[in-house]
Amino acid sequence: MKNSIDGNALVYCQGAFNTPNGKTAHGLVRFTERYDVVGVIDENYAGRDAGEVLDGKPNGIPVFANMDQAVETLNVSGNTPKSLVIGLAPDGGRLPQEAKATIAKALEMGWNVDSGLHDFLTNDETLMQIATKNGCRIRDVRKTPDRDKLHFFTGEIEKVDCLKLAVLGTDSALGKRTTAWLLVHGFREAGKKAEIIGTGQTAWMQGAKYSMVMDSCINDFVSGEIEHAVVSAYKNESPDVIVIEGQGSLMNPAYPGGFEILAAGRPDYVVLQHAPKRMEYDGFPGYKMHSLAEQINAIEVISGKKVIAITVNHEEMKEDEILEACKQITLETKLPAFDVLKYGTKDLIALLKEKI
Repeated sequence: MKNSIDGNALVYCQGAFNTPNGKTAHGLVRFTERYDVVGVIDENYAGRDAGEVLDGKPNGIPVFANMDQAVETLNVSGNTPKSLVIGLAPDGGRLPQEAKATIAKALEMGWNVDSGLHDFLTNDETLMQIATKNGCRIRDVRKTPDRDKLHFFTGEIEKVDCLKLAVLGTDSALGKRTTAWLLVHGFREAGKKAEIIGTGQTAWMQGAKYSMVMDSCINDFVSGEIEHAVVSAYKNESPDVIVIEGQGSLMNPAYPGGFEILAAGRPDYVVLQHAPKRMEYDGFPGYKMHSLAEQINAIEVISGKKVIAITVNHEEMKEDEILEACKQITLETKLPAFDVLKYGTKDLIALLKEKI
């Protein structure tokens, strides 16, 4: 096992794995430097390999039906978790009531609990009493820091003299964070120093050293926190490239996001994530997605910067449709298109390295 920050973790994703509401669990199953993920809870896929379910690539992370089954199996194998991590990412970030029984079991066993939801576990007196009794920690990743610890925009970002890329999307729950990590890893494999700027709870859970949680930050400080993360990464790491994770999309009615990243992160170029099969905004039937051309135009008008490439999310697509979809996007937009999750980042990294 790798030398993770917080050791072994079991991910709770009951009823949501391999759905848009399980994207935090998906990120942790694919990659995390913070935990050694030793299992996922979701009765819908019990007995299967989490990587095989998600990407068709087994990765040795088993899926369990419930907490009791997970504990019994993991104790026998010597993979007892130190933490239970809530891998749910439902609309509105609310915790299902039935999850609290599993959280209480974890605390009774002395495990730490990490949650990225808007329902803060540290506000639950019963859970906090169990945690205190057993000497363990509850951590609400989305809890906003005190105002005196937040940063206001200063303009210092103009001193950042390396390539800055923003990975934005045409919708929410689209794979922007996964693509951002893949680009960082791709740059590193190509011999370049790269850092990710996390802007959501899952990136932090994956070990992003420089991050903030955009959707729970007080509005006056969002730009300052983005700038502070970028400037800190530049000063401390001297990277060749900084990749900023996007949130939502400019035109999503429930999750409008990206403007602050363009305005405060001041990227040199934008990589735009897009799902060709998605016709309506995530979770909102009847809200037709704006066309790819409209979304590219909006980004370029707002930022004055170019969308340099399209990255494709292949949801609802058969394998033999993917490359044709990339070809059609290029014909439509005159931009190169890549499915980096399916085929890797080598070609896209070769293109982006020319801008360093």
